[in-house]
Amino acid sequence: MDAASLIESVRNYQPWNEQEERDRDIILFHLERTPDIFSRENSTAHMTASSWIVDHSLTKVLMVYHNIYKSWSWTGGHADGNTDLLSVALREAREETGITHVRVLSPEVYSLEVLTVDGHEKRGKYVSSHLHLNLTYLLEADDHDMLTRKEDENSAVAWFPLEEAVQASCEPWFRARIYSKLNEKLSRYRENMRRN
Repeated sequence: MDAASLIESVRNYQPWNEQEERDRDIILFHLERTPDIFSRENSTAHMTASSWIVDHSLTKVLMVYHNIYKSWSWTGGHADGNTDLLSVALREAREETGITHVRVLSPEVYSLEVLTVDGHEKRGKYVSSHLHLNLTYLLEADDHDMLTRKEDENSAVAWFPLEEAVQASCEPWFRARIYSKLNEKLSRYRENMRRN
């Protein structure tokens, strides 16, 4: 997906709540006006992609224990010049968990959010506080796949029942605003699947 198609996708995205409505405006502002928004060279804000990885029954979520944030979290990473954020989400899901059998449940943006990142050390270098302009995608993985961690980023990988996935996070804002929302959306997705 090129940048113009991605902008159109974000513009057409129907926000779930006020958080998404306001964050969509910020993401669109940067996508339309900031030339290096897909690069970490922009030290103020840059595009990232995450995924909410569920099993076939839509009752479990695959999480990683993130070394920097010291918390169980979704998978995801930086665009690093790639405007196809779905492919970024897929790449990060595979790299961070070791899963091989993964499929996209919808190519559309599942969720979006502006995430604050506190200053931290990475590979021996200080990274200043900045924003991740994040698009999230809904993926399905085989819960029988062997899991492996990406040692430079996470120290564990595990499946959690939906509510336990939210509670496993040590980050209150993520629990309340992001992971709970992703599970609410999953309930609606499951209801739509039953109807069709």
